[in-house]
Amino acid sequence: MKSTTLFLFAAGLTLSIAACGGKKPPVPNPTQPAVTPFPSSTAGAGTPTPTPTPPPQPPLVPDDPVVTSNPLPWNNEPIDKVNEAGVLKPIYFRYDSDELTDDARKILTANAEVLKTYKTWVITVEGHCDERGTAEYNLALGDRRALVSKNFLASLGIPTERLRTVSYGKEFPFDPGHAEDAWTRNRRAHFMLTAR
Repeated sequence: MKSTTLFLFAAGLTLSIAACGGKKPPVPNPTQPAVTPFPSSTAGAGTPTPTPTPPPQPPLVPDDPVVTSNPLPWNNEPIDKVNEAGVLKPIYFRYDSDELTDDARKILTANAEVLKTYKTWVITVEGHCDERGTAEYNLALGDRRALVSKNFLASLGIPTERLRTVSYGKEFPFDPGHAEDAWTRNRRAHFMLTAR
């Protein structure tokens, strides 16, 4: 009986120590978010760790829009039409002169820009005169007018192999009149596209 009582006492003491000695589980704090622990690196050693999904890529932004207009519209036109349109402008001279005026230099500079844009164009510079004077004199004067125009274009960077000259003197007037207005229009250097 004594040993039974001693056994019951020891068992009760062991139970009570076990009940008192264990840690209580933590009580979650409602003001703090629950923390989910990271999975252990040793857990599931045979299972590969899932790869995180990358964020979606932003949509590709297209480059600048392609220019659909033709930057060299006159290259698609026949040579006759280019000449009729007057893409290259004529210059005018004073009576009995082959000197370039300020206006003529401005026009030649603009013509040079056209020739720099259309790099394959070959032109003929025609020298013209009014009806006064002999045919021989006007042929020589027309030649000088064509050459001074060609040389000015060459000084602006146009290759001389793209520039041809011819003098028509007074043979092909642009205005058939016989007064100063007509003569002014006929004293000119005229620019014709001849090849490209």
